[in-house]
Amino acid sequence: MSAMSGGPLAMHSVFVYGSLMADDVVRLLLNRVPPTSPGILPDFHRFSIKGRVYPAILPAQADKVSGKVLFGITDDELYILDEFEDIEYERDNVNVFLTDSSEKLETKAYIWANKDDPDLYGTWDFEEWKQVHMEGFLKMTTEFAQEMKFPESSET
Repeated sequence: MSAMSGGPLAMHSVFVYGSLMADDVVRLLLNRVPPTSPGILPDFHRFSIKGRVYPAILPAQADKVSGKVLFGITDDELYILDEFEDIEYERDNVNVFLTDSSEKLETKAYIWANKDDPDLYGTWDFEEWKQVHMEGFLKMTTEFAQEMKFPESSET
């Protein structure tokens, strides 16, 4: 009986508020759709970004961002999400209210790193994104996921 074989993995939860609210995008990245709950992130605003199809969030008093929390994210999956979100975002801990249980939860979220970015404007709309940009975004995500899986492969 080895204690090593069944060791507990660190599990994370991540609040998502943009393209990762689409199960298809998450499935491409993680090869599964983890359990989720709808959530509200208080005192933040979800901006559109000029020239980009994905949003950014930054702290904003008396505002809120709706999204969902992904549960049971492994260290490896968190690494994939970190790579996907790239250096433009900083992963930080935030407090989210789960709308299906009114529970308050500390979770991770990707917050836009450039707080003074002149390209942020308005409010990003998930439903509009699904209709206008999701198809192209899924293609881009597929390419990203294929590159992620074989970073050490140099075969031609």
